[in-house]
Amino acid sequence: MPFLDRLQHWADVRPDSTAVVLAGQRLDWAGLRDAAADLVSAAPAVTVLPADNSLAFAVEFAAAVAGERQCAVLDPSWPQQLQDAISGRIAATFPPDPSAGLGLSGRPGDGPGDGLRDALMDGPPASPFLIGLTSGTTSVPKAFTRSRESWRISFDASIEFFGLTAEDRTLAPGPLAASLNLYALAECLHAGSEFHALKQFDVGDAHAAVSHDGITRLVLVPTMLRLLSERGLAGGVDASGIRSIVCAGSKLDARTLEAARRWAPNATIFEYYGASELSFVAGAGLRPGQHPQLGGTGIGKPFPGVEIRILDGSGAEVPEGADGNICVRSGMVSDGYLWGDDGQALQSFDGWYTVGDQGYLSGGTLHLLGRRSDMIITAGTNVYPHEVELALASVPGVASAVAAGLADDLRGQRVVAAVVPAQGGITATQLRAGVEDVLARNKRPLEYFALTELPLTDRGKLSRQLLLDWITGTDPRIRRLG
Repeated sequence: MPFLDRLQHWADVRPDSTAVVLAGQRLDWAGLRDAAADLVSAAPAVTVLPADNSLAFAVEFAAAVAGERQCAVLDPSWPQQLQDAISGRIAATFPPDPSAGLGLSGRPGDGPGDGLRDALMDGPPASPFLIGLTSGTTSVPKAFTRSRESWRISFDASIEFFGLTAEDRTLAPGPLAASLNLYALAECLHAGSEFHALKQFDVGDAHAAVSHDGITRLVLVPTMLRLLSERGLAGGVDASGIRSIVCAGSKLDARTLEAARRWAPNATIFEYYGASELSFVAGAGLRPGQHPQLGGTGIGKPFPGVEIRILDGSGAEVPEGADGNICVRSGMVSDGYLWGDDGQALQSFDGWYTVGDQGYLSGGTLHLLGRRSDMIITAGTNVYPHEVELALASVPGVASAVAAGLADDLRGQRVVAAVVPAQGGITATQLRAGVEDVLARNKRPLEYFALTELPLTDRGKLSRQLLLDWITGTDPRIRRLG
């Protein structure tokens, strides 16, 4: 039961209360239930649904997962050729079967509308309902499936961990095509909590929602949090009513955290580590007035119901404090891949699952180091860029940082780092002094650069390879610091 049975519950007990506000349009619980129920009979066994931020998407998504149906949510910004390729792959994977039922189809009831309501019920717990897609590229992304039971368990864990209540009003200002925001929508439908999203991310629209819609909870990525916080402070936008901020995608840097604490002084700021294939793994909440540990790799304790082990490449457990594959065991793990599995994306060591992220455990706290493929090997020492970047991001005057391994005849690779200054300039001497007490000597960058902007892919992701290309190609967006 991901959320449809709970949607029915809230529609019965609070029919006229607002359920969702999408792109400025509102729908109450009874209206959402009835609109979704009307669509169920026409919904196929597998729906390919582009996720625009609209009321129509919320209704269509609910109908698309009713009974034993499945839904693949596409990013509408992906090229049409890519969307067509995904649709073709799904059609080939799930050929139509006229004799197959969809489960829990509408049937006559005791009163008006009972048949439609019956049609909007959830299917068996172990049945798959969501076809997840890795972030879009120029090739067809990998596809994995999630069972209804895995999301039910995830809801229980996240609602307990984040303290979500039916009185909260959640704003997720990003695209619903992103798993972070799609999950927040379903989580709120499960919890009976009012959900808000914008037509598209806009700082002014987000501030208006905070000011006028009584938003108590934000779900977003760090870049959005920084923009909302810094511009909110400059514009005098009151965020004192926000009680929790859930941030995912990357660890919060010192500048973003400071701005968020000033803008939303009463909010607990949650950070967590997870993966689409694993769901929630570990996290922590920074309470109002609590001092953060800046520059560290610590993510937090395991989520409720999650066990964590650090295993080496053969599946053997490593000693505490030693790094290796972050492996988890929980009821939230996905069912695996429909296509695109290269044997490395989601590995299992006797029931312990990993996506290849590296880290270590210390005192029960998970420390995240990054992907093994990003690791820098310099003079026989393994260095994870993520660890270097976190250390640099804690240095006063640094807005953002990126590190990589540059080819070196003597060391194999040497650690280099580039920063976007927060204000004014910054020197290599200041950066060296800033990481001296945080990074071991053999992990410290040997060269520093200043950037006018971060090296990002066309999908907005940090690219360490692009940084190296800028360095070797003397790109004007980067200059060496003496």
